[in-house]
Amino acid sequence: MLARPWTRLPAGATPDASAAAIASAIDAARDPVDEQAAIGAIVLGLPRRLGGEDNEMTAHVRRVAERLRERTGLTVHLQDERLTSAEAESRLAEREKDWRRRKDDIDALAASIILQDFLDSRPQLPPG
Repeated sequence: MLARPWTRLPAGATPDASAAAIASAIDAARDPVDEQAAIGAIVLGLPRRLGGEDNEMTAHVRRVAERLRERTGLTVHLQDERLTSAEAESRLAEREKDWRRRKDDIDALAASIILQDFLDSRPQLPPG
């Protein structure tokens, strides 16, 4: 599976606001007719310091994850997001030299990298 950006959501000022925005987007994306389009889980990037210690945003994201579990009933996975913004910036800089043009895409690409890292860390399903 390959990860790609789906939508952008504004950061919420509180865990409840963040969880509400994400839950609303998930509700809008659910397709009651197409079971293959079902959303089975949520993956959130977990911010940490380079050494692996929690930083000032780690607790906020953990609270968002808990609120999302409560609101959606879905499993919420926390995936290490260290250096994903730097990787996204590096990838985008190869194609677009003007930083002003690429700055809006950095978070979306970083989110894709976080999701791809999560998918790549899971056991592969046998084909068919």
